Amino acid sequence: MGYENQMTAEINNNTNTTEEPSFADLFEMEENNTVVEVGNVAQGTIIGEDDENYLVDVGDKAESYIPKSEFRLDEQESITVGDSIEIFVERRKDEGGLLLSREKAIAIKVWEEIARIQEADGTIEGRIDSRVKGGMSVDIGVPAFLPYSQIDLRPVKDLDALIGQSFDFKILKFNRKRNNVVISRRVILEEERSKLREKMREILQEGQIIVGSVTNITDYGLFIDLGGMDGLCHITDLSWGRVSHPAKLYRVGQEVEVKVLKYDRDNDRVSLGIKQLRDDPWATVAERYPISEKTVGKVVSITDYGVFVELEEGVEGLVHVSEMTWSKKPRHPSKIVAVGDSIEVVVLNIEPDTKRISLGMKQLQTNPWDLVVESYPVGSIIEGKIKNITDFGVFIGIEDGIDGLIHVSDLSWTERIKHPSEKFAKGDTIQAVVLKIDKENERFSLGVKQLMPDPWQVAYNNYPSGTVVEGEITNVTDFGIFVKLEEGIEGLVHVSEIPKDKIGDPVQHYKVGDTLKAIVINVSAKDRKIGLSVKTLEDEGEAASVEQIKKEQAEIAQTAPATFGDLLKAAAEGDPKPEE
Repeated sequence: MGYENQMTAEINNNTNTTEEPSFADLFEMEENNTVVEVGNVAQGTIIGEDDENYLVDVGDKAESYIPKSEFRLDEQESITVGDSIEIFVERRKDEGGLLLSREKAIAIKVWEEIARIQEADGTIEGRIDSRVKGGMSVDIGVPAFLPYSQIDLRPVKDLDALIGQSFDFKILKFNRKRNNVVISRRVILEEERSKLREKMREILQEGQIIVGSVTNITDYGLFIDLGGMDGLCHITDLSWGRVSHPAKLYRVGQEVEVKVLKYDRDNDRVSLGIKQLRDDPWATVAERYPISEKTVGKVVSITDYGVFVELEEGVEGLVHVSEMTWSKKPRHPSKIVAVGDSIEVVVLNIEPDTKRISLGMKQLQTNPWDLVVESYPVGSIIEGKIKNITDFGVFIGIEDGIDGLIHVSDLSWTERIKHPSEKFAKGDTIQAVVLKIDKENERFSLGVKQLMPDPWQVAYNNYPSGTVVEGEITNVTDFGIFVKLEEGIEGLVHVSEIPKDKIGDPVQHYKVGDTLKAIVINVSAKDRKIGLSVKTLEDEGEAASVEQIKKEQAEIAQTAPATFGDLLKAAAEGDPKPEE
Protein backbone atom coordinates (compact mmCIF):
# COMPACT_ATOMS: atom_id res chain seq x y z
CA MET A 1 0.00 0.00 0.00
CA GLY A 2 1.44 3.39 -1.05
CA TYR A 3 1.90 6.36 1.20
CA GLU A 4 -0.95 8.36 -0.34
CA ASN A 5 -3.35 5.42 -0.26
CA GLN A 6 -2.47 4.78 3.37
CA MET A 7 -3.13 8.38 4.23
CA THR A 8 -6.43 8.33 2.34
CA ALA A 9 -7.50 5.19 4.18
CA GLU A 10 -6.72 6.75 7.51
CA ILE A 11 -8.72 9.86 6.59
CA ASN A 12 -11.67 7.79 5.39
CA ASN A 13 -11.68 5.93 8.68
CA ASN A 14 -12.83 9.14 10.33
CA THR A 15 -16.39 8.58 9.10
CA ASN A 16 -17.89 9.64 12.43
CA THR A 17 -17.25 13.32 11.64
CA THR A 18 -18.09 15.63 8.81
CA GLU A 19 -15.18 17.90 9.51
CA GLU A 20 -12.14 17.94 7.23
CA PRO A 21 -8.84 16.81 8.88
CA SER A 22 -6.85 19.66 10.26
CA PHE A 23 -3.20 20.43 9.48
CA ALA A 24 -2.25 19.08 12.92
CA ASP A 25 -3.93 15.78 12.09
CA LEU A 26 -2.06 15.53 8.82
CA PHE A 27 1.25 16.36 10.59
CA GLU A 28 0.67 13.62 13.19
CA MET A 29 0.04 11.11 10.40
CA GLU A 30 3.28 12.14 8.74
CA GLU A 31 5.19 11.74 12.01
CA ASN A 32 3.83 8.19 12.40
CA ASN A 33 5.29 7.27 9.01
CA THR A 34 8.87 8.40 9.64
CA VAL A 35 11.31 7.35 6.97
CA VAL A 36 13.82 4.77 8.31
CA GLU A 37 17.54 4.68 7.51
CA VAL A 38 18.97 1.87 5.41
CA GLY A 39 21.70 -0.19 7.08
CA ASN A 40 20.43 0.25 10.62
CA VAL A 41 18.43 -1.75 13.10
CA ALA A 42 14.91 -0.40 13.48
CA GLN A 43 11.89 -1.23 15.63
CA GLY A 44 9.01 -2.84 13.73
CA THR A 45 5.50 -4.01 14.54
CA ILE A 46 3.86 -7.23 13.35
CA ILE A 47 0.64 -6.15 11.61
CA GLY A 48 -0.20 -9.36 9.78
CA GLU A 49 0.98 -12.78 8.52
CA ASP A 50 0.35 -15.49 5.95
CA ASP A 51 1.69 -19.07 5.69
CA GLU A 52 5.23 -18.04 4.84
CA ASN A 53 5.72 -14.42 5.92
CA TYR A 54 5.12 -11.82 8.58
CA LEU A 55 3.92 -8.32 7.53
CA VAL A 56 5.97 -5.74 9.44
CA ASP A 57 5.46 -1.99 9.79
CA VAL A 58 8.69 -0.11 10.54
CA GLY A 59 7.11 3.37 10.36
CA ASP A 60 8.15 3.97 6.75
CA LYS A 61 5.70 4.88 4.00
CA ALA A 62 5.10 1.16 3.23
CA GLU A 63 4.84 -2.21 4.98
CA SER A 64 7.28 -5.06 4.21
CA TYR A 65 7.27 -8.81 4.47
CA ILE A 66 9.87 -10.90 6.37
CA PRO A 67 10.02 -14.72 5.70
CA LYS A 68 9.10 -16.80 8.72
CA SER A 69 12.20 -18.91 8.08
CA GLU A 70 14.27 -16.08 9.57
CA PHE A 71 12.56 -16.56 12.92
CA ARG A 72 13.33 -19.39 15.30
CA LEU A 73 10.64 -22.00 15.75
CA ASP A 74 10.12 -21.13 19.39
CA GLU A 75 9.88 -17.45 18.39
CA GLN A 76 7.31 -18.23 15.67
CA GLU A 77 5.15 -20.01 18.20
CA SER A 78 5.03 -16.98 20.50
CA ILE A 79 4.63 -14.13 17.93
CA THR A 80 1.21 -12.47 17.66
CA VAL A 81 -0.03 -9.49 15.63
CA GLY A 82 0.88 -6.28 17.42
CA ASP A 83 4.21 -7.54 18.80
CA SER A 84 7.18 -5.21 18.46
CA ILE A 85 10.46 -6.69 17.11
CA GLU A 86 13.86 -5.47 16.03
CA ILE A 87 14.64 -5.76 12.32
CA PHE A 88 17.52 -4.78 10.05
CA VAL A 89 16.80 -2.50 7.08
CA GLU A 90 18.91 -3.82 4.22
CA ARG A 91 17.80 -1.60 1.34
CA ARG A 92 14.91 0.02 -0.48
CA LYS A 93 13.36 -2.00 -3.24
CA ASP A 94 13.19 -0.53 -6.76
CA GLU A 95 9.50 -1.25 -6.94
CA GLY A 96 8.96 0.41 -3.56
CA GLY A 97 9.05 -0.84 0.00
CA LEU A 98 11.92 -2.09 2.12
CA LEU A 99 13.98 -5.32 2.25
CA LEU A 100 14.02 -6.29 5.93
CA SER A 101 15.90 -9.05 7.81
CA ARG A 102 15.21 -10.48 11.23
CA GLU A 103 18.32 -12.71 11.16
CA LYS A 104 20.70 -9.82 10.58
CA ALA A 105 19.06 -7.76 13.29
CA ILE A 106 19.60 -10.57 15.76
CA ALA A 107 23.16 -11.14 14.52
CA ILE A 108 24.07 -7.47 15.00
CA LYS A 109 22.82 -7.57 18.56
CA VAL A 110 24.57 -10.90 19.16
CA TRP A 111 27.89 -9.66 17.83
CA GLU A 112 27.63 -6.61 20.06
CA GLU A 113 26.88 -8.92 22.99
CA ILE A 114 29.79 -11.21 22.04
CA ALA A 115 32.22 -8.32 22.06
CA ARG A 116 30.89 -7.09 25.38
CA ILE A 117 31.07 -10.56 27.01
CA GLN A 118 34.60 -11.24 25.82
CA GLU A 119 35.80 -7.88 27.07
CA ALA A 120 34.21 -8.54 30.46
CA ASP A 121 35.50 -12.15 30.52
CA GLY A 122 31.93 -13.33 30.96
CA THR A 123 30.00 -16.34 29.70
CA ILE A 124 27.32 -16.82 27.07
CA GLU A 125 24.67 -19.51 26.90
CA GLY A 126 24.42 -21.69 23.83
CA ARG A 127 22.79 -24.85 22.55
CA ILE A 128 24.83 -27.60 20.86
CA ASP A 129 23.23 -28.15 17.46
CA SER A 130 25.36 -30.67 15.57
CA ARG A 131 28.70 -32.30 15.03
CA VAL A 132 31.09 -30.69 12.57
CA LYS A 133 34.65 -31.41 11.51
CA GLY A 134 36.91 -31.03 14.53
CA GLY A 135 34.16 -30.26 17.02
CA MET A 136 30.56 -29.17 17.52
CA SER A 137 28.40 -26.36 16.15
CA VAL A 138 26.78 -24.29 18.92
CA ASP A 139 23.98 -21.74 18.55
CA ILE A 140 24.75 -18.67 20.66
CA GLY A 141 22.60 -16.38 18.49
CA VAL A 142 25.06 -16.97 15.67
CA PRO A 143 26.76 -20.30 14.85
CA ALA A 144 29.87 -20.80 17.01
CA PHE A 145 32.57 -23.47 16.83
CA LEU A 146 33.30 -25.64 19.89
CA PRO A 147 36.52 -27.69 19.35
CA TYR A 148 36.63 -31.26 20.69
CA SER A 149 39.39 -30.31 23.11
CA GLN A 150 37.19 -27.58 24.63
CA ILE A 151 34.06 -29.65 25.24
CA ASP A 152 35.02 -31.13 28.60
CA LEU A 153 37.94 -31.75 30.92
CA ARG A 154 38.27 -35.25 29.48
CA PRO A 155 37.49 -36.72 26.06
CA VAL A 156 33.77 -37.31 25.58
CA LYS A 157 32.96 -40.73 24.15
CA ASP A 158 29.33 -40.09 23.16
CA LEU A 159 29.29 -36.69 21.46
CA ASP A 160 25.84 -37.25 19.98
CA ALA A 161 24.40 -37.32 23.50
CA LEU A 162 25.35 -33.62 23.85
CA ILE A 163 23.30 -32.48 20.86
CA GLY A 164 20.35 -30.41 22.01
CA GLN A 165 21.84 -29.61 25.41
CA SER A 166 22.53 -26.06 26.54
CA PHE A 167 25.61 -24.93 28.47
CA ASP A 168 27.49 -21.78 29.39
CA PHE A 169 30.58 -21.04 27.29
CA LYS A 170 33.60 -18.78 27.32
CA ILE A 171 34.41 -16.84 24.14
CA LEU A 172 37.99 -17.63 23.14
CA LYS A 173 38.08 -15.45 20.00
CA PHE A 174 35.79 -14.03 17.31
CA ASN A 175 35.97 -12.33 13.94
CA ARG A 176 32.83 -10.46 12.97
CA LYS A 177 33.86 -9.97 9.35
CA ARG A 178 34.35 -13.70 8.87
CA ASN A 179 31.39 -14.63 11.08
CA ASN A 180 33.76 -16.77 13.11
CA VAL A 181 33.40 -17.45 16.86
CA VAL A 182 35.41 -20.02 18.85
CA ILE A 183 34.04 -20.93 22.28
CA SER A 184 35.03 -23.21 25.17
CA ARG A 185 33.22 -25.06 27.91
CA ARG A 186 36.41 -26.56 29.29
CA VAL A 187 37.70 -23.18 30.50
CA ILE A 188 34.64 -22.79 32.71
CA LEU A 189 34.99 -26.34 34.05
CA GLU A 190 38.69 -25.79 34.80
CA GLU A 191 37.90 -22.64 36.74
CA GLU A 192 35.26 -24.46 38.74
CA ARG A 193 37.58 -27.42 39.28
CA SER A 194 40.40 -25.16 40.45
CA LYS A 195 38.13 -23.67 43.14
CA LEU A 196 37.04 -27.16 44.23
CA ARG A 197 40.66 -28.35 44.32
CA GLU A 198 41.68 -25.57 46.65
CA LYS A 199 38.80 -26.46 48.93
CA MET A 200 39.65 -30.17 48.77
CA ARG A 201 43.29 -29.51 49.71
CA GLU A 202 42.09 -28.00 52.96
CA ILE A 203 39.83 -30.88 54.02
CA LEU A 204 41.39 -34.03 52.50
CA GLN A 205 43.02 -36.36 55.04
CA GLU A 206 44.45 -39.90 54.92
CA GLY A 207 41.95 -42.39 56.29
CA GLN A 208 39.04 -40.21 55.24
CA ILE A 209 36.01 -41.88 53.62
CA ILE A 210 34.58 -39.89 50.73
CA VAL A 211 32.21 -40.33 47.78
CA GLY A 212 33.59 -39.75 44.29
CA SER A 213 32.67 -40.28 40.66
CA VAL A 214 34.49 -42.64 38.27
CA THR A 215 36.01 -40.53 35.50
CA ASN A 216 38.20 -43.09 33.73
CA ILE A 217 38.77 -46.85 33.73
CA THR A 218 42.11 -48.44 32.78
CA ASP A 219 43.63 -51.90 32.96
CA TYR A 220 45.36 -51.00 36.21
CA GLY A 221 42.54 -49.25 38.08
CA LEU A 222 39.97 -46.46 38.40
CA PHE A 223 40.40 -42.69 38.32
CA ILE A 224 37.90 -41.12 40.68
CA ASP A 225 36.92 -37.44 40.86
CA LEU A 226 36.75 -36.45 44.53
CA GLY A 227 35.51 -32.95 43.71
CA GLY A 228 38.19 -30.92 41.99
CA MET A 229 40.87 -33.53 42.51
CA ASP A 230 41.36 -37.00 40.97
CA GLY A 231 42.52 -40.05 42.90
CA LEU A 232 43.61 -43.48 41.69
CA CYS A 233 42.17 -46.69 43.06
CA HIS A 234 44.56 -49.42 41.91
CA ILE A 235 43.07 -52.70 40.72
CA THR A 236 44.57 -54.47 43.75
CA ASP A 237 42.62 -52.14 46.04
CA LEU A 238 39.24 -52.69 44.37
CA SER A 239 38.41 -56.00 46.04
CA TRP A 240 39.87 -58.56 48.42
CA GLY A 241 39.28 -61.08 45.65
CA ARG A 242 40.65 -61.42 42.15
CA VAL A 243 39.60 -58.73 39.62
CA SER A 244 40.27 -59.49 35.96
CA HIS A 245 39.44 -55.94 34.81
CA PRO A 246 37.98 -52.91 36.63
CA ALA A 247 35.44 -52.39 33.82
CA LYS A 248 33.69 -55.59 34.89
CA LEU A 249 32.84 -54.02 38.25
CA TYR A 250 32.46 -50.28 37.57
CA ARG A 251 31.41 -47.84 34.84
CA VAL A 252 32.35 -44.24 34.02
CA GLY A 253 30.12 -41.79 35.89
CA GLN A 254 29.31 -44.24 38.69
CA GLU A 255 29.48 -42.85 42.21
CA VAL A 256 31.58 -44.92 44.62
CA GLU A 257 32.57 -44.68 48.24
CA VAL A 258 36.34 -44.80 48.76
CA LYS A 259 38.91 -44.51 51.51
CA VAL A 260 41.91 -42.19 51.22
CA LEU A 261 44.96 -44.43 51.63
CA LYS A 262 47.66 -41.87 50.90
CA TYR A 263 47.74 -38.18 50.03
CA ASP A 264 50.84 -36.57 48.51
CA ARG A 265 50.09 -32.87 49.02
CA ASP A 266 53.15 -31.67 47.13
CA ASN A 267 52.10 -33.41 43.92
CA ASP A 268 48.33 -33.61 44.53
CA ARG A 269 48.41 -37.40 44.21
CA VAL A 270 45.77 -39.37 46.02
CA SER A 271 45.75 -43.15 46.44
CA LEU A 272 42.31 -44.60 47.13
CA GLY A 273 40.94 -47.94 48.23
CA ILE A 274 37.55 -49.58 48.05
CA LYS A 275 38.29 -52.97 49.59
CA GLN A 276 39.65 -51.22 52.70
CA LEU A 277 36.09 -50.22 53.56
CA ARG A 278 35.57 -53.84 54.65
CA ASP A 279 37.61 -56.21 56.81
CA ASP A 280 39.91 -58.63 55.01
CA PRO A 281 37.81 -61.82 54.64
CA TRP A 282 41.00 -63.91 54.43
CA ALA A 283 41.82 -63.05 58.03
CA THR A 284 39.14 -65.46 59.28
CA VAL A 285 38.67 -67.68 56.23
CA ALA A 286 40.19 -70.74 57.94
CA GLU A 287 37.62 -70.49 60.72
CA ARG A 288 34.69 -70.06 58.36
CA TYR A 289 35.73 -72.78 55.89
CA PRO A 290 37.14 -75.75 57.84
CA ILE A 291 39.05 -78.38 55.86
CA SER A 292 36.88 -81.33 54.72
CA GLU A 293 33.71 -79.26 55.16
CA LYS A 294 31.20 -78.91 52.34
CA THR A 295 30.20 -75.47 51.04
CA VAL A 296 28.51 -73.87 48.03
CA GLY A 297 30.08 -71.38 45.63
CA LYS A 298 29.63 -69.77 42.23
CA VAL A 299 31.86 -70.55 39.23
CA VAL A 300 33.48 -67.25 38.19
CA SER A 301 36.25 -68.41 35.85
CA ILE A 302 37.19 -71.50 33.84
CA THR A 303 40.72 -72.40 32.72
CA ASP A 304 42.39 -75.45 31.20
CA TYR A 305 43.67 -76.50 34.61
CA GLY A 306 40.46 -76.03 36.59
CA VAL A 307 37.72 -73.64 37.73
CA PHE A 308 37.71 -70.75 40.18
CA VAL A 309 34.79 -70.75 42.60
CA GLU A 310 33.71 -67.67 44.55
CA LEU A 311 32.75 -68.71 48.09
CA GLU A 312 31.93 -65.12 49.09
CA GLU A 313 32.87 -61.66 47.89
CA GLY A 314 36.65 -61.49 47.92
CA VAL A 315 37.21 -65.19 48.57
CA GLU A 316 37.81 -67.58 45.68
CA GLY A 317 39.06 -71.14 45.61
CA LEU A 318 40.40 -73.37 42.85
CA VAL A 319 38.97 -76.74 41.90
CA HIS A 320 41.85 -78.33 40.01
CA VAL A 321 40.87 -80.42 37.01
CA SER A 322 42.19 -83.51 38.80
CA GLU A 323 39.74 -82.85 41.66
CA MET A 324 36.67 -82.56 39.46
CA THR A 325 36.08 -86.24 38.64
CA TRP A 326 37.58 -89.61 39.58
CA SER A 327 38.27 -90.33 35.92
CA LYS A 328 41.95 -90.74 35.05
CA LYS A 329 41.30 -88.85 31.82
CA PRO A 330 38.99 -86.02 32.90
CA ARG A 331 37.14 -83.87 30.40
CA HIS A 332 37.84 -80.17 29.97
CA PRO A 333 36.38 -78.20 32.91
CA SER A 334 34.07 -76.30 30.55
CA LYS A 335 32.40 -79.62 29.71
CA ILE A 336 31.53 -80.16 33.37
CA VAL A 337 30.52 -76.69 34.67
CA ALA A 338 29.76 -73.24 33.25
CA VAL A 339 30.49 -69.72 34.49
CA GLY A 340 27.69 -68.66 36.82
CA ASP A 341 26.88 -72.19 38.00
CA SER A 342 26.30 -72.70 41.71
CA ILE A 343 28.16 -75.86 42.76
CA GLU A 344 28.85 -77.79 45.95
CA VAL A 345 32.51 -78.32 46.84
CA VAL A 346 34.68 -79.70 49.62
CA VAL A 347 37.48 -77.64 51.21
CA LEU A 348 40.74 -79.55 50.71
CA ASN A 349 43.37 -77.04 51.84
CA ILE A 350 43.68 -73.38 52.90
CA GLU A 351 46.71 -71.07 52.69
CA PRO A 352 45.57 -67.74 54.21
CA ASP A 353 49.02 -66.11 53.74
CA THR A 354 48.96 -66.66 49.98
CA LYS A 355 45.16 -66.35 49.79
CA ARG A 356 44.67 -69.79 48.25
CA ILE A 357 41.94 -72.34 48.85
CA SER A 358 42.00 -75.77 47.23
CA LEU A 359 38.55 -77.22 46.61
CA GLY A 360 37.29 -80.55 45.36
CA MET A 361 34.20 -81.83 43.57
CA LYS A 362 34.94 -85.52 43.13
CA GLN A 363 35.07 -85.99 46.92
CA LEU A 364 31.28 -85.59 46.92
CA GLN A 365 31.02 -88.67 44.66
CA THR A 366 31.73 -92.32 45.42
CA ASN A 367 35.31 -93.25 44.58
CA PRO A 368 34.99 -95.93 41.85
CA TRP A 369 38.22 -97.50 43.12
CA ASP A 370 36.46 -98.38 46.36
CA LEU A 371 33.96 -100.36 44.32
CA VAL A 372 36.74 -101.98 42.30
CA VAL A 373 38.46 -103.28 45.42
CA GLU A 374 35.18 -104.79 46.62
CA SER A 375 34.05 -106.13 43.24
CA TYR A 376 37.34 -107.56 41.94
CA PRO A 377 39.33 -109.25 44.71
CA VAL A 378 42.88 -110.37 43.98
CA GLY A 379 42.87 -113.81 42.32
CA SER A 380 39.44 -113.40 40.71
CA ILE A 381 39.03 -113.85 36.98
CA ILE A 382 37.53 -111.02 34.93
CA GLU A 383 36.59 -110.58 31.29
CA GLY A 384 36.84 -107.38 29.26
CA LYS A 385 37.59 -105.82 25.91
CA ILE A 386 41.05 -104.62 24.93
CA LYS A 387 40.95 -100.79 24.78
CA ASN A 388 44.57 -100.09 23.97
CA ILE A 389 47.82 -101.90 23.17
CA THR A 390 51.25 -100.45 23.97
CA ASP A 391 54.85 -101.67 23.90
CA PHE A 392 54.68 -102.60 27.56
CA GLY A 393 51.26 -104.26 27.73
CA VAL A 394 47.55 -104.42 27.09
CA PHE A 395 44.81 -102.24 28.68
CA ILE A 396 41.40 -103.80 29.36
CA GLY A 397 38.27 -101.79 30.18
CA ILE A 398 36.96 -102.74 33.63
CA GLU A 399 34.57 -99.99 34.74
CA ASP A 400 33.70 -96.53 33.39
CA GLY A 401 36.99 -94.63 33.55
CA ILE A 402 38.96 -97.58 34.99
CA ASP A 403 41.29 -99.76 32.93
CA GLY A 404 43.36 -102.76 33.95
CA LEU A 405 46.88 -103.37 32.64
CA ILE A 406 48.26 -106.73 31.57
CA HIS A 407 52.01 -106.20 31.48
CA VAL A 408 53.86 -107.88 28.62
CA SER A 409 55.66 -110.06 31.18
CA ASP A 410 52.28 -111.44 32.33
CA LEU A 411 51.08 -112.50 28.89
CA SER A 412 52.84 -115.89 28.71
CA TRP A 413 54.89 -118.17 30.95
CA THR A 414 57.17 -119.36 28.21
CA GLU A 415 56.82 -117.29 25.00
CA ARG A 416 59.20 -114.44 24.31
CA ILE A 417 56.73 -111.76 23.15
CA LYS A 418 58.37 -108.73 21.55
CA HIS A 419 55.12 -106.76 21.23
CA PRO A 420 51.63 -107.54 22.61
CA SER A 421 50.10 -106.91 19.19
CA GLU A 422 51.66 -110.21 18.09
CA LYS A 423 49.00 -112.06 20.11
CA PHE A 424 46.15 -109.56 20.65
CA ALA A 425 44.16 -106.90 18.78
CA LYS A 426 42.21 -103.89 19.97
CA GLY A 427 38.59 -104.83 20.64
CA ASP A 428 39.34 -108.48 21.51
CA THR A 429 37.53 -109.87 24.54
CA ILE A 430 39.88 -111.76 26.84
CA GLN A 431 39.98 -113.16 30.34
CA ALA A 432 42.59 -112.25 32.94
CA VAL A 433 43.40 -112.82 36.60
CA VAL A 434 43.39 -109.90 39.07
CA LEU A 435 46.97 -109.65 40.39
CA LYS A 436 47.00 -106.37 42.34
CA ILE A 437 44.83 -103.27 42.95
CA ASP A 438 46.64 -100.10 44.07
CA LYS A 439 43.79 -97.75 45.02
CA GLU A 440 46.09 -94.93 46.13
CA ASN A 441 47.88 -94.77 42.78
CA GLU A 442 44.82 -95.98 40.86
CA ARG A 443 46.51 -98.98 39.24
CA PHE A 444 44.81 -102.26 38.34
CA SER A 445 47.24 -105.10 37.47
CA LEU A 446 46.05 -108.16 35.54
CA GLY A 447 47.65 -111.30 34.13
CA VAL A 448 46.81 -113.75 31.37
CA LYS A 449 49.49 -116.36 31.95
CA GLN A 450 48.21 -116.83 35.49
CA LEU A 451 45.11 -118.49 34.01
CA MET A 452 47.37 -121.56 33.44
CA PRO A 453 49.75 -123.34 35.84
CA ASP A 454 53.37 -122.24 35.72
CA PRO A 455 55.10 -124.83 33.49
CA TRP A 456 58.36 -124.23 35.31
CA GLN A 457 56.77 -125.38 38.54
CA VAL A 458 55.74 -128.55 36.74
CA ALA A 459 59.21 -128.87 35.29
CA TYR A 460 60.68 -128.61 38.79
CA ASN A 461 58.68 -131.68 39.71
CA ASN A 462 59.25 -133.53 36.44
CA TYR A 463 63.01 -132.96 36.16
CA PRO A 464 64.65 -133.45 39.57
CA SER A 465 68.44 -133.47 39.79
CA GLY A 466 69.87 -136.74 38.49
CA THR A 467 67.21 -137.23 35.84
CA VAL A 468 68.53 -138.28 32.44
CA VAL A 469 66.80 -136.33 29.67
CA GLU A 470 66.93 -136.21 25.90
CA GLY A 471 65.95 -133.26 23.74
CA GLU A 472 66.48 -131.23 20.60
CA ILE A 473 69.31 -128.72 20.41
CA THR A 474 67.76 -125.25 19.84
CA ASN A 475 70.84 -123.04 20.07
CA VAL A 476 74.63 -123.42 20.26
CA THR A 477 76.67 -120.59 21.81
CA ASP A 478 80.19 -120.01 23.04
CA PHE A 479 79.04 -120.51 26.62
CA GLY A 480 76.84 -123.56 26.14
CA ILE A 481 74.12 -125.50 24.40
CA PHE A 482 70.36 -125.00 24.81
CA VAL A 483 68.26 -128.15 24.71
CA LYS A 484 64.46 -128.23 24.37
CA LEU A 485 62.99 -130.67 26.88
CA GLU A 486 59.33 -129.87 26.16
CA GLU A 487 57.25 -126.96 24.81
CA GLY A 488 58.46 -123.81 26.54
CA ILE A 489 61.06 -125.60 28.70
CA GLU A 490 64.75 -125.52 27.82
CA GLY A 491 67.83 -126.66 29.65
CA LEU A 492 71.39 -125.36 29.32
CA VAL A 493 74.49 -127.49 29.00
CA HIS A 494 77.14 -125.07 30.16
CA VAL A 495 80.46 -125.23 28.33
CA SER A 496 81.97 -126.58 31.54
CA GLU A 497 79.61 -129.59 31.31
CA ILE A 498 80.72 -130.56 27.82
CA PRO A 499 83.36 -133.31 27.53
CA LYS A 500 86.89 -131.90 27.32
CA ASP A 501 87.50 -133.24 23.89
CA LYS A 502 84.54 -131.25 22.58
CA ILE A 503 85.00 -127.96 24.48
CA GLY A 504 87.27 -126.31 21.91
CA ASP A 505 84.48 -125.56 19.48
CA PRO A 506 81.03 -126.88 20.46
CA VAL A 507 79.65 -125.81 17.12
CA GLN A 508 81.79 -128.42 15.38
CA HIS A 509 80.40 -131.20 17.55
CA TYR A 510 76.80 -130.03 18.21
CA LYS A 511 74.33 -128.59 15.72
CA VAL A 512 70.87 -127.08 16.03
CA GLY A 513 68.27 -129.78 15.43
CA ASP A 514 70.45 -132.61 16.73
CA THR A 515 69.20 -134.73 19.60
CA LEU A 516 71.28 -134.55 22.77
CA LYS A 517 71.17 -136.72 25.86
CA ALA A 518 72.20 -135.20 29.22
CA ILE A 519 71.63 -135.43 32.94
CA VAL A 520 69.88 -132.78 35.10
CA ILE A 521 72.34 -131.33 37.58
CA ASN A 522 70.15 -128.43 38.93
CA VAL A 523 66.63 -127.07 38.49
CA SER A 524 65.05 -123.81 39.76
CA ALA A 525 61.40 -122.93 39.14
CA LYS A 526 62.00 -119.43 40.56
CA ASP A 527 64.90 -118.61 38.23
CA ARG A 528 63.29 -120.60 35.39
CA LYS A 529 66.39 -122.61 34.52
CA ILE A 530 67.49 -126.23 34.26
CA GLY A 531 71.18 -127.07 34.29
CA LEU A 532 72.24 -130.08 32.24
CA SER A 533 75.55 -131.99 31.93
CA VAL A 534 76.85 -134.22 29.15
CA LYS A 535 80.24 -134.67 30.76
CA THR A 536 78.80 -136.12 33.97
CA LEU A 537 76.59 -138.46 32.05
CA GLU A 538 79.49 -139.75 29.94
CA ASP A 539 82.06 -139.90 32.81
CA GLU A 540 79.94 -141.53 35.44
CA GLY A 541 77.02 -142.97 33.55
CA GLU A 542 73.42 -142.70 34.29
CA ALA A 543 73.94 -144.03 37.85
CA ALA A 544 76.11 -141.12 39.01
CA SER A 545 75.53 -140.38 42.62
CA VAL A 546 73.48 -137.41 43.71
CA GLU A 547 76.31 -136.24 45.98
CA GLN A 548 78.72 -136.01 43.04
CA ILE A 549 76.15 -134.09 41.03
CA LYS A 550 75.64 -131.58 43.87
CA LYS A 551 79.41 -131.09 44.19
CA GLU A 552 79.78 -130.32 40.50
CA GLN A 553 76.72 -128.12 40.65
CA ALA A 554 78.40 -125.96 43.31
CA GLU A 555 81.50 -125.63 41.15
CA ILE A 556 79.38 -124.51 38.22
CA ALA A 557 77.62 -121.91 40.35
CA GLN A 558 80.99 -120.27 41.13
CA THR A 559 82.04 -119.95 37.51
CA ALA A 560 78.83 -119.68 35.51
CA PRO A 561 76.43 -116.65 35.38
CA ALA A 562 73.50 -116.85 37.78
CA THR A 563 70.77 -116.91 35.10
CA PHE A 564 70.28 -117.51 31.41
CA GLY A 565 70.08 -113.79 30.99
CA ASP A 566 73.46 -113.35 32.67
CA LEU A 567 74.93 -115.93 30.32
CA LEU A 568 73.57 -114.11 27.31
CA LYS A 569 74.85 -110.78 28.67
CA ALA A 570 78.27 -112.23 29.37
CA ALA A 571 78.45 -113.60 25.85
CA ALA A 572 77.37 -110.30 24.36
CA GLU A 573 79.96 -108.32 26.33
CA GLY A 574 82.76 -110.75 25.45
CA ASP A 575 83.41 -111.94 29.03
CA PRO A 576 86.11 -114.59 29.24
CA LYS A 577 84.84 -118.14 29.35
CA PRO A 578 84.89 -119.78 32.74
CA GLU A 579 87.80 -122.09 33.38
CA GLU A 580 87.27 -125.72 32.69
